[in-house]
Amino acid sequence: MDRKKQIFSAIVEHFIETAQPVGSKTIIVSYKFDVSPATVRNDMAELEEEGLIFQPHTSAGRVPTDAGYRLYVDELADWDRATLIASKKIHELRKSHLAGIVKQKVHGAVKLLSEATPNMAFATIPENNRTFFMGFSKILLQPEFAMEPVRASQVMEVIEDDHAFLKGLATLDIGNEVKIFIGQENILPTIESCSLIVTSYQYEGYKGYIGILGPKRMPYAYNNAVLKEIRDLLNSNEL
Repeated sequence: MDRKKQIFSAIVEHFIETAQPVGSKTIIVSYKFDVSPATVRNDMAELEEEGLIFQPHTSAGRVPTDAGYRLYVDELADWDRATLIASKKIHELRKSHLAGIVKQKVHGAVKLLSEATPNMAFATIPENNRTFFMGFSKILLQPEFAMEPVRASQVMEVIEDDHAFLKGLATLDIGNEVKIFIGQENILPTIESCSLIVTSYQYEGYKGYIGILGPKRMPYAYNNAVLKEIRDLLNSNEL
């Protein structure tokens, strides 16, 4: 591509991006043309004579004409580069959109689980490496914790700073099964007063954990069955 066409492409692309008339100084500085300002101004004058750009206001830069846009579209636009950029952008947006859907579905699953069990429900959110808890008030209402507030505060510490909880979950050999950890079998010393029922889920390529946390005095068989049901609904995208 000769210099004049390069300058013309730069004018069109800069105007498309900024909506501001383009002057010779902008062309040289932004696009690093190794020529003098006078040379750029001469080329721009020729482009104006050819009807490809015009000056909308006195002392303003130039903008493309309809004929200029037509020339750019037909001969100068970099379609291959645009295709790569568009593909990357759509991939990023789709990934972000999908992550939002996954988060919404997981939140829905935890809400359903919390409503179905007398204990606290949780799930890890893969895209931001966090754990979502729901139903802590149920723990406060349990006699074990009402009589010993220290136990409740220990559980609250896990909720407020869930890094250790996440790290502990990652050490468990859970797979697709529902596993039950009672008291000292638990992943953190601070919640040895609790039992943990947990399994893994997969949704649209995302993987995480979903489970129930509560006092050792819990309906194990029922909680196990409820967790299985909701895990299966989440995995099958039926929530």
